[in-house]
Amino acid sequence: METGTIHGETLAVPERVIVAPAQGTFRPVEEGDVALETPVVAEQVIGFVEGKGHSTPVRSPFGGKLMGLLAHAGERVREGQPVAWLRSAQI
Repeated sequence: METGTIHGETLAVPERVIVAPAQGTFRPVEEGDVALETPVVAEQVIGFVEGKGHSTPVRSPFGGKLMGLLAHAGERVREGQPVAWLRSAQI
């Protein structure tokens, strides 16, 4: 593996998953802010995981097109659980 390469980024597939950064209840951003099949830039917030005393933003680590949510609004998620997927702009 080359120095500076992000683990998994040498794959030649365009699909990527966005995972929950914490345990709690998933809440996507308002539909007008991020809609399905619209461009998403790296580090863009696509939702929040809310728990006791915290609201943690769910950020896309990749740029691309948001293709679907894998967690519904109000669904309990665990840390590392996929909550959305996108088709990456970088393949």
